[in-house]
Amino acid sequence: MPKVFGFCKLSTRTRITLISLMALVIIISSVVYVQAYHSKQPVYEVQTDKKIVALTFDISWGNKTPMPVIEILKENNVRCTFFLSGPWVKEYPDIVNRIKSDGHEIGSHGYRHVNLSNYSKTEIMEEIMKAHKNIKEVAGVNAKLIRTPNGDYNDQVIEAVHEVKYEAIQWSTDSLDWMNPGVDTIIERVGKKVHPGDIILMHASDTCKQTTEALPTVIKNLKAQGYELVTVSELLKERPAQ
Repeated sequence: MPKVFGFCKLSTRTRITLISLMALVIIISSVVYVQAYHSKQPVYEVQTDKKIVALTFDISWGNKTPMPVIEILKENNVRCTFFLSGPWVKEYPDIVNRIKSDGHEIGSHGYRHVNLSNYSKTEIMEEIMKAHKNIKEVAGVNAKLIRTPNGDYNDQVIEAVHEVKYEAIQWSTDSLDWMNPGVDTIIERVGKKVHPGDIILMHASDTCKQTTEALPTVIKNLKAQGYELVTVSELLKERPAQ
């Protein structure tokens, strides 16, 4: 009886292996395609040999977590960048002005917490400028940095951001505090992933219930590793000249 090498005649284990390899090739190809397609990129980090990092906080909900975070930063003589949602700014102006008076940088986290890539360029610019208006009215600050809601973007989003004279800021280390994975997990993750020029993502919304407990040790460990904590704008000054 002749041997048959067709796919159906292969052993179950061999078929599974081949299917897995094909799926892996498809996934890798898709990632490469997406990266190539979205040619316009936000800032994830700054290439530098200096041991400087930017600690950042997003806030969209609540008033219980922000103040403890602000107090911890003050106790540790740390200035950072806060990305604030437009409606939240109007709801809690006292906290916004405390952030400003403590010397922190204020950026935008957009208006509605929606994926901007689902909207037209005109709608994206309207979302950004509505939040800009709130920040200006409450804090007297012309914000120029934005972290898009959910970190979502495509080429059109980045184009819209640039057209309203903003710069899009992502992160290169995610603390995962938004997942409430455990205080030790947050601390360990930041400590292991941090690197020169890093932008570290944390949150001060009330939904993040472990941030305040983890933050003192996160800061202590960063300083112990010799890192200076700066605002995002200060970090951006270290970018090589174009």
